[in-house]
Amino acid sequence: MGVSFLSISSLPSLHPLLGSHYPKTTTTTHQPRFVSICCAKIKTDVSDEEEQQFHWKRRDILKCIGVTIGLESVTNSGLLVGKANAADLIERRQRSEFQSEIKGTLYNAIKGNPDIVPSLLTLAINDALTYDKATKTGGPNGSIRFSSEISRPENKGLSAALNFIEEAKKEIDSYSKGGPISYADLIQYAAQSATKATFLASAIRKCGGNVEKGNLLYTAYGSNGQWGLFDRQFGRADTQEPDPEGRIPIWEKASVQEMKDKFSAVGLGPRQLAVLSAFIGPDQDATEALLASDPDVAPWVQKYQRSRETVSRTDYEVDLITTFTKLSTLGQKINYEAYTYPRKKIDITKLKL
Repeated sequence: MGVSFLSISSLPSLHPLLGSHYPKTTTTTHQPRFVSICCAKIKTDVSDEEEQQFHWKRRDILKCIGVTIGLESVTNSGLLVGKANAADLIERRQRSEFQSEIKGTLYNAIKGNPDIVPSLLTLAINDALTYDKATKTGGPNGSIRFSSEISRPENKGLSAALNFIEEAKKEIDSYSKGGPISYADLIQYAAQSATKATFLASAIRKCGGNVEKGNLLYTAYGSNGQWGLFDRQFGRADTQEPDPEGRIPIWEKASVQEMKDKFSAVGLGPRQLAVLSAFIGPDQDATEALLASDPDVAPWVQKYQRSRETVSRTDYEVDLITTFTKLSTLGQKINYEAYTYPRKKIDITKLKL
């Protein structure tokens, strides 16, 4: 019993794939020659002489079908990938634009209140260091916003920084197209802006207080490009309850060993402790002086003190940015679709042509 299902002449694009197996016939394209499969034997409408020169085998025909299906699959998958890539690019642009707006809001707010900078950095550190590796809880999840947590002894003096966050959030939420920003994200982005503000202030001081020259110096030697990884970690989720007590040391009362133990518990070491020393506790100078007495931390404290005296401050700035980036994602599962929104559809029936 034969089954006719494939016209060879209807596959001109596959001829090169068939190579020498393709029969040379005089059949015209408007009169397709059909191949009939009869069990293992193949019959064609070619002459006996042609049949001696050319024998279609079932596997040859199946190869043709496979190639056809494969090419169609590739074409279709290409379209799907193209659409997926286009959608991904749109979402990336949306998030990037939103980040730029956030940074603008924070820059202006910090510029109007420069004294808030150290507290914003400590707020971000204390929110993140609640991370507990064993239970995979805590971390930079915005829990410090709750009154029962911000009022703890280790967070003494940080209420003004939290009020700053609240005011910034109101403004940011007013123009956000992708929903309200999480406290978890905003606290860490405020720390980023505060860090940049300290870098810029240092550059201005090195230029004798000349703001224009300070900006040029920071642009030329600053480490702004090091924030790339931090900016990609955008989409932290807020917790709905305070983190457990006792996870943050009372910095001004803690020994160096207690500080080292806390940092070690979240995967950080003496190097990271030293680079963050200026932002731990209410008296940063006292903290740095205390850490300088420890043989494990002292070399790093001295390294960063020397780096801060250079024009570029490269070692200090790069390590500080790297440490903040790691700290800002402890235990977090980043939602890379956060703050994206559907594009408005155009009703073509209402277009005036």
